[in-house]
Amino acid sequence: VNKYAFSGGQDSVELHRKLGANLEVDVSIKYLNFFLEDDDELERIKKAYKEGRMLTGEVKQLLVTVLSEMVERHKRARARVTEE
Repeated sequence: VNKYAFSGGQDSVELHRKLGANLEVDVSIKYLNFFLEDDDELERIKKAYKEGRMLTGEVKQLLVTVLSEMVERHKRARARVTEE
């Protein structure tokens, strides 16, 4: 995610703080739209990112956390599956 996910952030931190992010092209935001269950939290993240108060790295790290938790839940559920 950190290396390959295309971001809608600006080329520099200064420019990003001034102009904010383009949410229409940001891959991390697209994934968070599907995988983040808390809609209020999603809106808070999108607003902060669009306004330049949150940086691309922070959004990507949030996505990594959300996806990691989802994978762990899946692993636990899969471990409980039996042959029956």
